[in-house]
Amino acid sequence: MLKIDPQKLWRGRLDSHTKEMGRYLRLMFNDHFSFAMFFFLAGLTYNYQQWLATLDSSFPTALVMGVVFASLLTYSPIRTFLREADLVFLLPAEHRLASFFRSGILYSFFLQVFGLFFVVVAFGPLYFATYSGRATSEFVLFGIVILILKGWNTLSHWWELNSRFGMSGFIDPILRFLLNGLTIFFFVRGDWIFAGVTTTLFFAVMMYDYSLAKKRKGIAWDLLIQKDQQRMQVFYRIANMFTDVPHLKNSVKKRHWLVRLIKKPIPFSSDKTFDYLYRITFIRSSDYLGLYIRLVLIGGAFVYFVPNIWMKIAFSFLFLYLSGFQMVTLWHHHRDVLWLDLYPLRIESRRKAITKWLFQLLMVKTALLGVVFLFLGNLMGLAIVLIGGALFSYFMSHKYLTKRLT
Repeated sequence: MLKIDPQKLWRGRLDSHTKEMGRYLRLMFNDHFSFAMFFFLAGLTYNYQQWLATLDSSFPTALVMGVVFASLLTYSPIRTFLREADLVFLLPAEHRLASFFRSGILYSFFLQVFGLFFVVVAFGPLYFATYSGRATSEFVLFGIVILILKGWNTLSHWWELNSRFGMSGFIDPILRFLLNGLTIFFFVRGDWIFAGVTTTLFFAVMMYDYSLAKKRKGIAWDLLIQKDQQRMQVFYRIANMFTDVPHLKNSVKKRHWLVRLIKKPIPFSSDKTFDYLYRITFIRSSDYLGLYIRLVLIGGAFVYFVPNIWMKIAFSFLFLYLSGFQMVTLWHHHRDVLWLDLYPLRIESRRKAITKWLFQLLMVKTALLGVVFLFLGNLMGLAIVLIGGALFSYFMSHKYLTKRLT
C-alpha cells in the first residue's frame, strides 16, 4: 500500500496554492491598482474620522457591530486544497489523513483571524466614540471573544459540512448568524447575562453539529472539493480583470430580454459584427455585467454617503476608472475562439467596436453617478461629474485603454 505522509502532502498543497496566488496577486496589485486602493483607503479613513467627530450617542453602534461581525464570523470557509483526483487516489486512505484535514482547519482559522484583526481595529474608534467611559481592557476582551467565536464557527461549519444532514446546510448558518449577532450586540452593550445566554445557545448548536457529524463518520470529499473550486473560481474572476487566467471557467446566462434590448440598435451589417459580439458577451457572461453593476452601486453609495463634495467627485472618477479597467478584459474574452480569425473583417473594426462599447459603458455610469448628485441637489457636483466624466470616459476608452488591446 502506498505510504502517505499527511503533513508532507499538506505542505506540498499549501506551497502550490501559495505560489499560484502569489503569481496572480503580483499582477493584480500593479502600480495603477495600488494607487487606486491607496487613494480609496486614504479617502475612506479621512471621511471616517470626519464622521466620528459628528457622532452622537443615539447611533446604534452595538447593532452595527453585531451585524458586521455576525457576517464575518458566520462565513468561515475551510480550505483543504483537495482536488478532483483525490476522490480516486486519496479517498481509500481517509483514515490516515486526520492531520491533513486538521491542518486545513487551523490554516483557515488563522487566515480569517488575520483579516478579523483589522476589522476589530477599524471599529475601535467607533467603539470608544460611543462608549467613551470604557477602559481599553474591555475592548481587548471584545477581541478575545471574537477570537473564540471564530474558532467555534470554524469547527461548527466543518462538522456541518461533513454531517450532510437534511437542511443543516441552510438552517445552521442562519442560526449561527443570529446567535453571533446577538452575542456581539449584548456584549458591546454590556448586557453580560444575555450575552452569556446566547453564547450558551451557540455552544449547544455547535455540539449538535458535532453529534450529527459523528453519526455520519466520514469526510464529505465531494462537497469539500466543490467548495474549494467555487472559491478559486471567484478569485480567478477577480484576477481575470488584470491578466489572462487559463483556469477560469466561464458561465453563460441567457438573459433574453437584456439581449434583445442591447442588440436592437445594432444594424444588421457585416461591419457591425464585433459590436454585436462584445455587447452580447458583456450581457451573457457572468464576469462583466455583475461586476459592472456592483461597481455602479458601490460608487453610488460612496457618492451619497461621503460628506465632502470633493471626495464625492474623486470617488466618482475612481469608480469610473475601475469600471473601465475591468471592462478591457472583454478584448481577450474570445482569444481561444478560432472562428474570429476567419471573419473577413479588419482588426481595426474589432478595436473600434470595443472602444465604442467601453465608451458607452463609462458614459452610462457617468450618467448614473450624476443622478446621485442630482438627487442630493448638488448642482456643482452634477456639472463637474457630467462634463469631467464625459472627458474622462473618452480618454479612458480612446487613449488609455486602447494601448492594452494587443
